[in-house]
Amino acid sequence: MGHSSIQYKLNNTSDCSSRYLLGSRSQIAIEGLRFRSSLAGRLIELTGKSVLLTTSDQLAAALAMIELDGVAKRLIICPPDIRPEQFPLVIARGGVDAVVSDYRLEEQGAFQAILQVSCGHSMIPEETSRSESRTTEWVLLTSGTTGAPKMIAHTLASLTAPIAPNQPGSPGSGETVWGTFYDIRRYGGLQIFLRGVLGTGSLVLPDTAELVGDHLIRLGANGVTHLTGTPSHWRRALMSPQINRISPRYVRLSGEIADQTILNGLHSVFPGASISHAFASTEAGVAFEVNDGKAGFPASFLGKQGGVEMKVKNDTLRIKSNRNAHCYLDGDHGPLAGSDSFVDTGDVVELRDGRYYFLGRINGVINVGGMKVYPEEVEAVINCHPAVRMSMVRPRKNPITGALVSADIVLKETLDPAGVDIKSGILELCRQNLPAHKIPATIRLVQALEVAAAGKLVRFHA
Repeated sequence: MGHSSIQYKLNNTSDCSSRYLLGSRSQIAIEGLRFRSSLAGRLIELTGKSVLLTTSDQLAAALAMIELDGVAKRLIICPPDIRPEQFPLVIARGGVDAVVSDYRLEEQGAFQAILQVSCGHSMIPEETSRSESRTTEWVLLTSGTTGAPKMIAHTLASLTAPIAPNQPGSPGSGETVWGTFYDIRRYGGLQIFLRGVLGTGSLVLPDTAELVGDHLIRLGANGVTHLTGTPSHWRRALMSPQINRISPRYVRLSGEIADQTILNGLHSVFPGASISHAFASTEAGVAFEVNDGKAGFPASFLGKQGGVEMKVKNDTLRIKSNRNAHCYLDGDHGPLAGSDSFVDTGDVVELRDGRYYFLGRINGVINVGGMKVYPEEVEAVINCHPAVRMSMVRPRKNPITGALVSADIVLKETLDPAGVDIKSGILELCRQNLPAHKIPATIRLVQALEVAAAGKLVRFHA
């Protein structure tokens, strides 16, 4: 087996005892993963093949990923929200030979076989010859609203490059119990999965169908010490009465802009925890982690630090490192990196007093009479109001200016059912901190905001 494979690393780990992958319905000892197979003795059929992995259960996905790395030529990991009409394009562009699943799929294209993966306790020992040189290409899918999602190619080396020996959950860092709100079939969750499996502790896997409160109860029951999610994940968690079931030592946010309000809120709820926020994307990989409790990142992060080099060009953050993905598997999105080998993240930043702050995505801007408004910039101001739990700013079509700013807001709690005083207070806060064209023309109080399967707010375009 290639020395870069997960199985090789597990086989050369001296002690895997008392470590588990903990699903919502069953659990698997990591010690047993070194010797057993969940693919019913059929790994040999998948050697050198392009394999599509699509499961309803994250534990089943975890077991299959461990076994297929170093065996399959290519492993295409499908997130749970991929739509049936997207499968034919994914299969065609991925050159899929076989599908591995924990449920029966209707055939959507030509592939060799549908193999079943089991996450039960009766796992079948298997002898299989593994190539000493094969490096599996890991293909991750981004959220796609129309057509096929982007298919982004990594290797295990690029995926594990951010896991330094002294980081939490890494070999030699002491036992931890990782937990995450992310789905492990996306980049953010896959990072935590790899930290858990290749580290020294256990990993509590989320369940797509699980309510936030139930997940928090299960995390607490398993003694979670390190917990990760998007800011939207954390805002929803803070709304749950079950938030007091957990007391992590390490809290991490990534995937969306971490504004000062959510960082302060987490420090208040978990005063003894280390609170950090990281910048990562499927294309660029993990770039950096901020541990000083402040939004944004110091300007000193630019340049080359370790294996990561960053710069700002045309107001967007650019990243070059061994953590970058290698390419888009499909041909619709052009080259992944520029001629200078930097990946343009598309995230707009602004320098203020020696610190860069994220304003939003370059393709998410609202055009108000020719002036740019980044929704996240307005949300950061609204979220500062003491009555606000979370907000989502969106465009509202206007025949004169093209669009106006509108805000949907979830409150923590209020004694004012109509929210008149709160709305007035939010508008006054916006007037004090934003130019006129960025102030919401309308404010709507809502019970909840839609969060996508990737853990990010579902945003609307004019």
